[in-house]
Amino acid sequence: MTITKLEAIPVAYTEPNDSDSTRSLLFCRIETSDGVVGWGEAITQFPEASRAAAVLLGGLAEFVIGRDPLDHHAILDALERRSWWYNYGGGIGAFVTSAIDVALWDLKGKILGRSVSDLIGGALRSELPVIASTHAFNPSLDFEIERHGSYVQNDGYRGIKIGMGKRGEARLGYEFDRDLSFVAGLRDAIGPDALLIMDRGQSLNWSVADAIRRTQAFDDYRLAWMEEPLEPHDVEGFRRLRQHVTCLIGTGEREFTVEGYQRLTANGISDVVGFDPGRAGGITAGLKVIQLVEDANVWFNAHAWSSAVTTAASIALSASTNRCMLFEQKPLPNPMQDELITQPFIQHDGSMTVPTGPGLGIEIIESVLKHYRLD
Repeated sequence: MTITKLEAIPVAYTEPNDSDSTRSLLFCRIETSDGVVGWGEAITQFPEASRAAAVLLGGLAEFVIGRDPLDHHAILDALERRSWWYNYGGGIGAFVTSAIDVALWDLKGKILGRSVSDLIGGALRSELPVIASTHAFNPSLDFEIERHGSYVQNDGYRGIKIGMGKRGEARLGYEFDRDLSFVAGLRDAIGPDALLIMDRGQSLNWSVADAIRRTQAFDDYRLAWMEEPLEPHDVEGFRRLRQHVTCLIGTGEREFTVEGYQRLTANGISDVVGFDPGRAGGITAGLKVIQLVEDANVWFNAHAWSSAVTTAASIALSASTNRCMLFEQKPLPNPMQDELITQPFIQHDGSMTVPTGPGLGIEIIESVLKHYRLD
């Protein structure tokens, strides 16, 4: 059996969880001579990145086609040796290799009749606790408080994570008193035991003093963690922040390489390490990051805010370690989760079942990708 096809499929879709903005992804489809298909994904997010990654992925086909699909590490080595000039430190090259890696894991599992969870050492649990992860975008914060409270009280999520400084008209993260009133209202709405996480959006530019003031104030409402309160390069700022707060601090979602995560954990500035297999090296790199997390005795958190492909890969990684506290799910139905696969991921009573089917354990509906394909 050999690999006969490598296809890049860029898509664009409307994301209800991000104020109905247009988001873009790149899918990787690998097919063997026996007709087995493996799927991967890169969270390219913007159309120009998706188009560039699609061109690059197509250009790397000669290093994949004709190979034994089980020669996973040999294929990755060939790709690394080819892409050394444009893949050092991340970027478009990292998107492409991440998508190919995930697709190869999916392919291997299907060929061997084993789940990815099984292939990477076995799931330590059959279910993961789930929180609703979304952005606030309505100008009425009372509306947003009620909406997010409902996810916990009515839908059964274990908690909520809210991105500030995002698209829409909520304008969170700019006015201290307004932000604090919002967090206080959230705690009342979700109840005393639900997890509460706040995430500074990248459009916000907080000083260290701003981050300390807000995190301290939010922490009075039992914040599980504060995510990305500062720019990731501000190591000294993170150290100062951690001296003044008691909640956990999360960062890492913008790292691209295992080496970047190694520096992050060595710096000791993050209690919760965010990792996205669709941009930072796929499942292979995810396993290395989990080892770093376990060695540092911090927490692993999948930044799985894209399609069901990355969700499946992230669940497998999250279930492989005891250093995973929770799993994030977008609560509003969206095409790349609810239309893309035959059995969408749905939480029940605040838990997500770990897939046990071959490969990633999902079945892609290819007509959906054709419908949303980015020209």
